[in-house]
Amino acid sequence: MRNREPNGITRRGFLGSATVLFGAAGIPAANLLSTTSQPEATIAESMPMPGKIALEEHFVIPETLNASYGAAGSPEFRMQLEDIAAKRIAAMDRGGIDVCVLSLVGPGIQGIPDTAEAIRVARRANDHLAEQIAKSPKRFRGFAALPLQDPTEAAKELTRCVRELRFCGTLVNGFSQVKDQDSEAFYDLPPYRDFWATVQELDVPFYLHPRSPLPKKQPAYDGHACLTGSIWGFTAEALVHALRLMGGGLFDEYPTLRMILGHLGEGLPANLWRIDNRIARTLAARPKAKLPISHYLRENFYITTSGNFRTQTLTEVMLELGAERILYSVDYPFEDTGIAADWFDHAAISDAERMKIGRTNSAQLFRIQIRTCGADTLIRQSRSDVRSYSHT
Repeated sequence: MRNREPNGITRRGFLGSATVLFGAAGIPAANLLSTTSQPEATIAESMPMPGKIALEEHFVIPETLNASYGAAGSPEFRMQLEDIAAKRIAAMDRGGIDVCVLSLVGPGIQGIPDTAEAIRVARRANDHLAEQIAKSPKRFRGFAALPLQDPTEAAKELTRCVRELRFCGTLVNGFSQVKDQDSEAFYDLPPYRDFWATVQELDVPFYLHPRSPLPKKQPAYDGHACLTGSIWGFTAEALVHALRLMGGGLFDEYPTLRMILGHLGEGLPANLWRIDNRIARTLAARPKAKLPISHYLRENFYITTSGNFRTQTLTEVMLELGAERILYSVDYPFEDTGIAADWFDHAAISDAERMKIGRTNSAQLFRIQIRTCGADTLIRQSRSDVRSYSHT
């Protein structure tokens, strides 16, 4: 297991950074380390790939903590959710994460049936996040929390967050409860069309995060409450919601919308051929959409690695959508940044694909400027770091 250090970027982290960037530039790591001893090379290889951008990383505010998915956690876990400062940055450094795009943990605003309260708390959460980002602007970005109980107010809040708070887009925790605890509002419904027009106009991504199904709406889970959350219910809810958006013709009307699904696609890529095939051959009702579901998934969706650290599944998603459509994520603090990095950094994919998924795809999608420098600069810096480390 990798040694964990409590704060900051270590000298070993610098060495790992140079090693990975050399690989991206076509310079073998062996050449870089030819003047060093074997233990130093081993140390370099053990460090996480640097410069990652992660974007399903959660925080909480006091108003939503007790109703959140983190409420059952230990005091330490709850503290991890609340912290947007040194401890979170230390966890990022352990996983080689340069930038995190933060979002309000679920069910968040979507679980507040009172519309006026949902509007108030969403604004409070967004203002709090903006204040924290301002303290570490090189490390954090933000996703807006939206009161989709009222599509018009949600559009206004997204506009404010993008244009005034400089957020990257929005992460919404599944369907919204409206007025009634047992209600479910899905975003393919007609009242949300003008909201989607705003999303497209602002040209920012919409991350559709799952949430647990409501008990009275899912009798199949009776007696098996453990299945309603991240074990299975999350996947089922998000997959159906995404299919509703695609099948309902949303992307025919707004073709440049950019959506994000987590957890390596919530099982959708694995079922893509069958969905298209059955739509084409079914004797029953067909979706309103003009094109195959596979078209919308490949053209309008990005997929993240959040909380699904399985190389076989990653490879399948790459085959269906291409590495250009996959984004690195952890799902912190529900998942560990070090475990995520250990998996991703050693997954059986090419270094070019690793760089795209871990860094450049997100940088392009969210317009995040990434630090670069020439190979000669990296050579001088890395050799200096090797010498410094060997004398400590």
